[in-house]
Amino acid sequence: MTTAFQRSDRRISPVFLGIAAVTAVSGWAVWTDFASNPGIAAFIFITGAWIVSLCLHEYAHARTALHSGDISIGAKGYLTLNPLKYTHALLSIVLPVLFVIMGGIGLPGGAVFIERNRIQGRWRHSLISAAGPLTNVLFAVVCTAPFWLHTLNGVPAGFRFALGFLALLQLTAAILNFVPVPGLDGYGVIEPWLSYKIRRQVEPFAPFGLIAVFAILFIPSVNQGFFDAIDAILRGLGVTDIDTFCGQNLYRFWEGRDQFCQAGFFQ
Repeated sequence: MTTAFQRSDRRISPVFLGIAAVTAVSGWAVWTDFASNPGIAAFIFITGAWIVSLCLHEYAHARTALHSGDISIGAKGYLTLNPLKYTHALLSIVLPVLFVIMGGIGLPGGAVFIERNRIQGRWRHSLISAAGPLTNVLFAVVCTAPFWLHTLNGVPAGFRFALGFLALLQLTAAILNFVPVPGLDGYGVIEPWLSYKIRRQVEPFAPFGLIAVFAILFIPSVNQGFFDAIDAILRGLGVTDIDTFCGQNLYRFWEGRDQFCQAGFFQ
């Protein structure tokens, strides 16, 4: 495999720029109430922003790996932010978007192939794994900034609700990714510090880690505790349960508007 960098290896993909442009335009439509159906505009805005965050998540893994020693990253197209370049686009883009649409939960992704043998030092390996979910944390901080900075005066209710729901998605993705289960980034953080014997024993379970996490989340008590923790963190950042509930209600426009949220939207 070639290790020489070409300019095209780092050029931002038109695919990503197109997604970002659609996200910006739909965000403007939500802000100005330009669309005849605000739910459709919110759906496009939140979905677009979610895909952008997934691309940035994978880019963070790749960029950190590049600076840690894996100079093969550029030739694989990971630095272009093109979601079509990921080794498992189904896991990194399609399934996360479907989970947002169906259940309103941020499904962790993970699809950049890193040549770990090129990288020396356990701290570097851990940082590569942590870089992705830390990007989701940063995205959540940005989404919640108007709330904890108390600058919501003049912000349209629909846009506020959309930001609240988007923050919830980013936070769930970050927390789930940090779960130290094989196949998730959290395990990638601690794996370099485990003995060779333990890593060999755990390795066969990696493909089933994400499935196991979501199976556990179907247990009512676990699900309740998980989302109670999410709500508590969001409240600490100034995002209320009303913001996230109405944001999800606005996003799932095909189910009809909740009367309480609709009243708040038109205040």
